[in-house]
Amino acid sequence: MRRRLDWAGLMRLGLGRLGLAPATFWEMTPVELRRAAEGRFGVAPAPLGRAGLQALMARHPDGKADHGHG
Repeated sequence: MRRRLDWAGLMRLGLGRLGLAPATFWEMTPVELRRAAEGRFGVAPAPLGRAGLQALMARHPDGKADHGHG
């Protein structure tokens, strides 16, 4: 099963927090974006544990199509 990317969250991080130009953001891979955030903020996000996964699944149940556009 493929995980969906949180495009809205990635855009908030890249465009908002990191201040990337849109063209630069869209040229980056998610891994590059993560490394840029680690370099800027000095820490990597903690791995998602069971409780975090359950909370995420409750907020975004399967079947709801939200790709961060709109």
